[in-house]
Amino acid sequence: MSEQHGHTHRLDLDDASVREWDATVVGVDPERGIVLDRSAFYPGGGGQPPDQGVLLWGGVRTRIVGTTKGDDLYLTPHEGDPVPPAGTAVRGALDDERRTQLMRTHSGLHVLTGVVFRDFGALVTGGNMEPLSARMDFDLADVPPDFKDRVAEAVNAEIRTDRRITVSNLPRDEAFAIPDIIRTATNLLPPDIEVVRIVDIAGLDTQADGGTHVASTALIGRMEVVKMESKGRGFRRLRVRIT
Repeated sequence: MSEQHGHTHRLDLDDASVREWDATVVGVDPERGIVLDRSAFYPGGGGQPPDQGVLLWGGVRTRIVGTTKGDDLYLTPHEGDPVPPAGTAVRGALDDERRTQLMRTHSGLHVLTGVVFRDFGALVTGGNMEPLSARMDFDLADVPPDFKDRVAEAVNAEIRTDRRITVSNLPRDEAFAIPDIIRTATNLLPPDIEVVRIVDIAGLDTQADGGTHVASTALIGRMEVVKMESKGRGFRRLRVRIT
């Protein structure tokens, strides 16, 4: 299913492997940024930061440092860089290393949440990621002394299993018929969303999610659980690193 936001066709959700593409500038807002008719820049959300990259046009390079969501997707140009006017044909290109690292990290966090839910019954209460590092908070009052090591061992076993990761779109009623489709303690899915994007790690985890992912757990690499912290009221924070 094609994804659209305002005037922008979301290539990032159609195919997470896209790194370069042709587009046309359909609008420029002096305060918010550049609007393209087609874009593979992930705008951020669900803990995943926005992409960075460049627009190439007429022998000029405009660096893109982020995205703002509104009625359109506005690409934020680097301060001082030239801005292509509406109607300009551009070549978009993502920072491939950053995007790939974020995809590996995001998929790794889904393996982590799948393992902690399966083995300890805990839901997610918060999280954040940067390329190859992240934190994830769980509603978990009691943990065994070897919790951190057990989680790391189980997560890396699932990663080595090379489980396929697929993305699909389902009508809201069908999506919510899937058991435990929302893995957060609070349902953050807006009530007006009629089609839900589903990320499935075969045999381990199925979640509503809007981010970008690798095609298989083997592409994640290895997850190190760096630290566990107690955040009060039974909440546990795991800090992880992808290598």
